[in-house]
Amino acid sequence: MSTSDTTDPLSIALSAREIEIIELVAEGLTNQEIADRLTISKRTVDNHVSNVFTKTGSKNRVALLNWAMDHGKICRDGFNCCALPDADGP
Repeated sequence: MSTSDTTDPLSIALSAREIEIIELVAEGLTNQEIADRLTISKRTVDNHVSNVFTKTGSKNRVALLNWAMDHGKICRDGFNCCALPDADGP
């Protein structure tokens, strides 16, 4: 069994910045591109990505994005997105 299989998603506390990093990884940006976009150092981005890998049990970016989609942290082209119920609907 892999680490990601035993990680309880409810016990994972990701910061707003970590969620932002995941979203930018999902856009396909490199750590340097993320650093440029957020005007922070690449080393800081490296640390955030490493922390997110550890918290989620992911070993690489693909595994991280799979985890994030499975746990509703990111949305891709309308897939796996939360839709608010219609005000008039049941």
